[in-house]
Amino acid sequence: MTQAPPAARARALPLSTAFAFAATSLPISAVAIAISVYLPRHYASHLGIDLALIGAAFFFVRMIDIPIDGLLGWSMDKTRTNWGRYRIWTIVGAPILMAGIFFLFMPPEGVGRTYLIVWLLIMYLGNSILTLSHVAWAATLAPHYDDRSRLFGIMTAIGVIGAAAVLAIPIINEARGASDAGNVATMGWFIFALTPIAVALVVWRTPEKIAPEVAGHQFRMRDYWALIARPSFARILLADLCLSLGPGWMSALYLFFFTDSRGFTTGQASILLAIYILAGFVGAPLMGRLATKISKHRAVIVATTGYSLVLVSLMAIPKGNMLIGAIPMFMAGFLAAGFNVLTRAMTADVADEVRLEQGRERAGLLYALTVMTTKIAGAFSIGLTFFVLSKVGYIAKEGVANTPEAIHNLELAYLIGPVAFVMLGGACMFGYKLGAERHADIRRQLDERDALYDEAPIIEVVSGEPAIAVPPQASR
Repeated sequence: MTQAPPAARARALPLSTAFAFAATSLPISAVAIAISVYLPRHYASHLGIDLALIGAAFFFVRMIDIPIDGLLGWSMDKTRTNWGRYRIWTIVGAPILMAGIFFLFMPPEGVGRTYLIVWLLIMYLGNSILTLSHVAWAATLAPHYDDRSRLFGIMTAIGVIGAAAVLAIPIINEARGASDAGNVATMGWFIFALTPIAVALVVWRTPEKIAPEVAGHQFRMRDYWALIARPSFARILLADLCLSLGPGWMSALYLFFFTDSRGFTTGQASILLAIYILAGFVGAPLMGRLATKISKHRAVIVATTGYSLVLVSLMAIPKGNMLIGAIPMFMAGFLAAGFNVLTRAMTADVADEVRLEQGRERAGLLYALTVMTTKIAGAFSIGLTFFVLSKVGYIAKEGVANTPEAIHNLELAYLIGPVAFVMLGGACMFGYKLGAERHADIRRQLDERDALYDEAPIIEVVSGEPAIAVPPQASR
């Protein structure tokens, strides 16, 4: 059992600040579910683009997008302005994401692969800026071991609301008798309007501390490998890759599986997916709570083992039976909510360890490397699964009846890969060393060193405007 030291408990982040800060999770999560589940199917079924071409486009864009994250993370860590380090990047990312969303979700007739690639690149750039600035800012906002589990749990739980709102759109449209074709455009308008509201709330209500830096250490290209090769961070990267690839693989095939294999309509499948996502509203904070009791890495092992056992039960769902289908979907969503909560909180612990050794903030860069693994998983989950389906006889075009053999191949693709990857992700946590006691010692040394430096401005919000609070040492 882990126990937060008294200092950590005394300086716990206020819940009001945590909930306001978590607002950025609303558009980020809404984009994630719309892009992974609905957009690829829309371009294949309604716009008539070949499955393999769509998979290739997503894969190509992800491969371009991945190295950009490293540059973004490095740039964020180097930024020092009167508006803060990560706040300014949050402001920049919002309009870029909005532009990509508008053109991707409201495409004109006759678009092709080039159009898809260009606007995917722009959308992913804006999404990367928002995601990286958000998680790196969170690492500085909640500096203590258990407080981080709580904050990342709240961020994930709030993100569930954004994802659930997107999932509600096809459910409502089906109840109204509207066609599936309008779902994606409605999702696009929703995310387009939500993004500036959420970002404005975060910028207005959240303080930001720029940690002091020790002179002397300059980041070099070979330091990338040094970060990746750290035993604790290497385990997190591999686990994050597997825990993104498993659910991402399932997301790419979700509607195909639940409509063609399990006999649900698109609206019913969306209700089940909503149950999966909404379960995270309960699961994320409770998995964070579990981490404070047994440590984060052990909580990952618990979550991945339970998730894999639930997955194998999906084939037992009777066709079209919503009541029975809701049970494993809730259980899977509850456990899956802990994946990102725990690995992101663990990355923040590694960022403290690195700052203690190097004297420089590397949270943005570390999160960039972590997000890279998620994007690699996203590229392969859509690119590989769509390619496989196109080769085993499955046809995605609307109105086409697939053969029993093609549907059987769809079922195999949907279940085997995710179970293997999720279990491997959990296995990465055996032997993990950076637990609560080690991190408490790191924080003690950082707090003692930081107290010696005058330059630690806190960007407070006063009547909606940023103001730099002068540290006590600087006023003497």
